[in-house]
Amino acid sequence: MSIFPPAIRTFCRQVTNFKWQISLIGICLTLCLFLYGCQSQTKKDNGVIHLTLWQGINPPVNRDVFNKLVDKFNQTHPDIYVESIFAGTLDQQLPKVLTAVVGNVPPDILFFYPQITGQMVELDAILPLDDWWKNLSIKSEIIPNLLEEMELNGHIWSVPLYTSNIGIFYRPKLFKTAGITQPPKTWSELRQVAKKLTIDSNDDNRPEQYGMVLPLGKGEWTVFCWFPFLWSAGGEIVSNNQPNLNNPEAIAALQFWQDLLDDGSAKLSAPERGYEEDDFIAGRVAMQITGPWTYITKSDVDYGVFPIPANLEKATAIGGGNMYVMKTKPVREKAALKFLEYVLSPEFQTEWSIGTGFLPVNIKVAESKAYQEFASKKPELQVFLEQMPVARARPIIAGYSRLSDSLGRAIEATLLGESPQKALKTAQERLNLIWKNK
Repeated sequence: MSIFPPAIRTFCRQVTNFKWQISLIGICLTLCLFLYGCQSQTKKDNGVIHLTLWQGINPPVNRDVFNKLVDKFNQTHPDIYVESIFAGTLDQQLPKVLTAVVGNVPPDILFFYPQITGQMVELDAILPLDDWWKNLSIKSEIIPNLLEEMELNGHIWSVPLYTSNIGIFYRPKLFKTAGITQPPKTWSELRQVAKKLTIDSNDDNRPEQYGMVLPLGKGEWTVFCWFPFLWSAGGEIVSNNQPNLNNPEAIAALQFWQDLLDDGSAKLSAPERGYEEDDFIAGRVAMQITGPWTYITKSDVDYGVFPIPANLEKATAIGGGNMYVMKTKPVREKAALKFLEYVLSPEFQTEWSIGTGFLPVNIKVAESKAYQEFASKKPELQVFLEQMPVARARPIIAGYSRLSDSLGRAIEATLLGESPQKALKTAQERLNLIWKNK
């Protein structure tokens, strides 16, 4: 499994209060300074610009692919040496990053989820990339809707290392047994199919098989899985950089999830474990929301995947990771930008995407013979590639973590029986107080 599900699950809980983060300085600053000092001491001043890159790439096999590509960059750029440092999983790494920024000992390059962007901008920690991006020769090759996670307040702040999105995995044998010949394409069809796939053979109101599983919890994984339904209903939760949760479209999207539960055709995951796939693999559920990183593709079970069914429009959520240039010194920032250009290049993206299973961010790579040959052996990738034009990014505004936490609480409350209207109203009231005091 990729780094994505477990790390994103705890992202919001790690960044809920900046004062809490600052309180970690006393604990973490010594560690960061020591790490930085060790890096400096192990590199002699021989005219080469030495850059530190902090990343939390998991599993190790993906990290190995990345580090191999970093080595290639170093071999072809004799005046620059990038040192790739595994700084811990991303949920563990954030306090260290914030402490390094406050202590003025940041890495030169940072890999992280783009939802951190607003917070980094507020801290004046990252370099705006507008001029560099404007003159970048390969910018037209980057998937256009990825710009949504790169741009905030009219400025470019990061570039994508990889991209992906979510769909619904299903068990073809269970579909065939239920007489279902086509995957659902609309919300109403998904609801009907889920009912057909739910089996309670002894009528004890405890089905042996459910149509699908929904992620219970208030963490980012639950929020991430719910966003496509919000967008498919034509909704948004941010207006003019302000949260707006209590709206008809959000209510409709939450009501749909509640309807699946009320039908008895969906079960809830264990709390904050919505990414786990044991029930799917065991055949206890027939459908599950997840992405191409899933262990399902490495298991022995039969599986297929279809796009998120649509209500008013098609939509899915981008799951990606971005690269930032931290503010240090001009000469180091200039060298770091060369590495970012390399990350976006066909050379890097081809080897990275084939080696890890993430979707390439470079259009030419996605259309290349090498990648198409790879994707032809993994039919599920075609679904995710075809969904990219309708893939949307979660907000990257400052305060997103607080917004996500409140939204997650509303989703969790709804899944446990509260009305969507009440849950979203309570969440919005909480956010109104937070934004008022910002």
